Amino acid sequence: MNNDVVSLDDIETVTKRALRAHGATDSIAAGVAHAVRVAEANGNRICGLYYLESYCRQLRSGRVDGRVEPVVYHDRAGAVRVDAKFGFAQSAFAAGFDTAVAAAKANGTCGYAIEHSHTCTSLGYFTEQFAKVGLVAVGATNSTARVAPPGGSRPLLGTNPIAMAVPGPGSSVAFQFDFSTSAVALGKITMAASAGTVIPGGWAVDENGDDTTDPEAALRGSLVSAGGYKGYGLGLMVEVLAAALTGSLASVDVPALKAADGPPHDLGQFYLLIDPESFSGDAFADNLARLAERVDEQPGARLPGASRASADAVKVDSELWATAVRLSQTSGRDLV
Repeated sequence: MNNDVVSLDDIETVTKRALRAHGATDSIAAGVAHAVRVAEANGNRICGLYYLESYCRQLRSGRVDGRVEPVVYHDRAGAVRVDAKFGFAQSAFAAGFDTAVAAAKANGTCGYAIEHSHTCTSLGYFTEQFAKVGLVAVGATNSTARVAPPGGSRPLLGTNPIAMAVPGPGSSVAFQFDFSTSAVALGKITMAASAGTVIPGGWAVDENGDDTTDPEAALRGSLVSAGGYKGYGLGLMVEVLAAALTGSLASVDVPALKAADGPPHDLGQFYLLIDPESFSGDAFADNLARLAERVDEQPGARLPGASRASADAVKVDSELWATAVRLSQTSGRDLV
């Protein structure tokens, strides 16, 4: 595999131009492009440029509306909802962000629901924003059914990630995590299939429910939950939060996310926001500091996401970057 070293500024600029060229407004394109930039900066390749071509194809086909105005509802003190109206999750999230933050700080907690949106890709991108303004945030979203229940062989749940971000001093993030409740993210299976490589055992089962190391057989079969019944329970919890509470689609009804044509994704995200000042006050920061000290006492240990290295440029697959540049230079009529 050949790689190019590409600046994060160029990644964001090219992504924004590509989205605009295929039908997104300036502000919506900017929001999605920034999310792509952050994903690439964090080494989260699956949620970065990997999705750009499908975004552009879906803008052209109408699967995602790149010009829609989300609608924010704040009918109850501790509940904020945003109807994404089948647009991008990033613009819907931004539309209600300030309202949700104010509600959490006024009431101590707030439930923040994004309804009927395109896939949000990296869930941690959103919870991190809450932590930077002083809130503890737990987020959940679902996706196309890919995970069979323990003992089963047919997909029931999406990879159904859960994320948490915890505020640190000032506008910093003390720690954060973002992981799928399946044994592995679907993108790692599809990337292995594209590369013609095997996958580790314990990631997936074939159509007969037997463990497989063949990524093609895994794609025809199902992923499995992380930790067996424990991960299955977490996946079900995410399904309730992300689908049932937002009135969006259940995983079994969500169409393939990267297909160019078809109905909108109609996904939901749900965030539980907690204002530490409303509960333990200064004791929150003191306890967090002691926790970090205990972790740091152990060589090689760290809080998740607490020591991310910053960089101005990253390595990008050469073919992927060439596709991104091409998309930024065309109106996209050749895509559909």
